[in-house]
Amino acid sequence: MQNKGLIKLFAFLFGLVSIYQLSYTFITAKVEKDATLFATSAVSPSEEDYVAKREAVEATYLDSIGGNPILGYTSYDDAKKKELNKGLDLKGGINVTLQISVKDILKGLADNTKNPIFNKALADADAASKDSDETYIELFFEAFDNIKGDAKLASPDIFANKGLSDEVNFQMTDDEVKPIIRRKIDESVVSAFEVLRERIDGFGVTQPNIQREGKSGRILVELPGARDIARAQDLLSSTAQLEFWETYEPGNQSLINFFIQANEELKALVEDTEEETIDKEESEIDSLLSDVTQDSLDLATERNPLFEKLQLNAPGFAVGIAAIKDTAEIGSYLRMPEVRRLLPADVQFTKFLWERPTKDSEVASLYALKSNRDNTPRISGDVVSDARDQFDQFNRPAVGMDMNVKGAKLWEKLTSEANLNNTGIAIVLDNKVYTAPGVSQV
Repeated sequence: MQNKGLIKLFAFLFGLVSIYQLSYTFITAKVEKDATLFATSAVSPSEEDYVAKREAVEATYLDSIGGNPILGYTSYDDAKKKELNKGLDLKGGINVTLQISVKDILKGLADNTKNPIFNKALADADAASKDSDETYIELFFEAFDNIKGDAKLASPDIFANKGLSDEVNFQMTDDEVKPIIRRKIDESVVSAFEVLRERIDGFGVTQPNIQREGKSGRILVELPGARDIARAQDLLSSTAQLEFWETYEPGNQSLINFFIQANEELKALVEDTEEETIDKEESEIDSLLSDVTQDSLDLATERNPLFEKLQLNAPGFAVGIAAIKDTAEIGSYLRMPEVRRLLPADVQFTKFLWERPTKDSEVASLYALKSNRDNTPRISGDVVSDARDQFDQFNRPAVGMDMNVKGAKLWEKLTSEANLNNTGIAIVLDNKVYTAPGVSQV
């Protein structure tokens, strides 16, 4: 009898622990359901690309209430970390395997050489890769060794070129060059991996999974709950675009007036949303977790929806600064049609982009870039013929660039206008501002 009582006690305790652990899953499911309902009511299916817009609104909603207390012992952000990880099997979503083109990386490292032996080795590696599990780089080295004759990997027209001059010289043997090229390939794959991670972080799905598959150059991406296949494909497979944009001068009055009016407009929109949400009927579980909805309303009805998150006094050519956790919400505000229409005529095509924050930074700067009806940059990266690491006159790390004739003329015009207008030149990659120096700093 005593044994039976002990078993019942353990079963009871196990049940309590299980319910406690599962409560996190129930809580996140409830909050995410609220976010979906909110996004559905906020974005009409008649709008262009409404699925992506709804996902963005959902992400903003969840980000805005993430730290609010729920039931006195957790928050959405905390519960999300402790919930049952459903993954693709239970939640559905998108599963993609991406293959990084090692061949293109090799061609870039060799400065797109016309060397016939190099290009024949690439072609042979292509053929061999169809029936081999070996990595592409090793197949290339094997193919090169088979046909090289007197040629060397350290030939001036292969890897002992201008771009690799700091690491490869023509006196090196192939065995000395190979580990350098392997490392360069790995660095390129890691760079692609990080770009994909940043893109996925902005996709708006929870618990994404991204991982490298050994040295193969393949990257596995899982997006639980994602539904827009076309958007995911574009996000993951599009080439990173280097662009140059002109900023506005510091303290531009038209932009300041816009932000003030935008804050007022958001007040009115929030009040309308509050009235609609309060009218919703709640089920028994809704009542149990009603503090989630109330907390989100309390947050949304702040006196200044925009200025509570965005500080306009920013250094340099930025127009504002905000905590990284608030950038998604601010971005969604600035993309709203009701807000965009408030832009004065002289800045009506403004493009707002965030800087790429450093690893340990908790804040990010917001930039307003001069755009046009077609939303095209002043200069695209396709005019850049060469880019390399170097050091400036103060021995600080810098990037040197060469442009073709068209790019040089565009660059001269852009820098002249920026100097005259006291504006900056924003260097943008993947819709993130990496730097925005003034002309005296370019």
